[in-house]
Amino acid sequence: MFRKIMIPNRGEIAVRIIRTCKELGIATVVVYSDVDANSLHVKLADEAYPIGPAEATKSYLNTEKIIEVAIRSRSDALHPGYGFLAENPEFAEMCEKQGIVFIGPTSECMYKVKPKHRARQLMRMLNIPIIPGSDEPFSGASSATVSEVEQVAEGIGYPVIIKPSGGGGGIGMVVARNKEEIEGAIRFVKERGKKAFGVPSFYVEKLLTGVKQLRSRYWPINTAT
Repeated sequence: MFRKIMIPNRGEIAVRIIRTCKELGIATVVVYSDVDANSLHVKLADEAYPIGPAEATKSYLNTEKIIEVAIRSRSDALHPGYGFLAENPEFAEMCEKQGIVFIGPTSECMYKVKPKHRARQLMRMLNIPIIPGSDEPFSGASSATVSEVEQVAEGIGYPVIIKPSGGGGGIGMVVARNKEEIEGAIRFVKERGKKAFGVPSFYVEKLLTGVKQLRSRYWPINTAT
């Protein structure tokens, strides 16, 4: 059993992990940006450390600062939750090198599916059904690239999601509901992906709508008491 777990996340994600740790008798450590100083996760944790300004790239995505806090607080494990650093193989590797248990996949496993388009390629190779979309990533923002993305979108049908290859937790994704929205979506996703994850490439997937209705139709919830 772990003695102390660090949670480099915020909001409901961090709160749920903290509550579970309390039930198990495990001490918790959290970090917070300047705007989250009075957040619930800060109040519930056993220890809380300031990590930087509101911008995520300077706080919750600052791997060096987070590792520094983990070492200073003598945490023996780290639970990233989801989003932010949960799918970052470099960060998982940093934890491993410092002897901090990363609660999640090993860095070796994550490197195989990162950037995200590699996951699509691996699933296709293993004959696992995937959402219709682009098989290769795009990296430019030229008129030629926009045209290629439009062809993919028209082939699978609108609406589509433009996703940063290095993203996690939905960060940087943009929905394009028609051809006119494609170019603006590409620019935003490239900029956001490069700034937040250091990866400017992106890919396209079909946006599935009415998923809840489909679930209730094919996998009805048992409401019997």
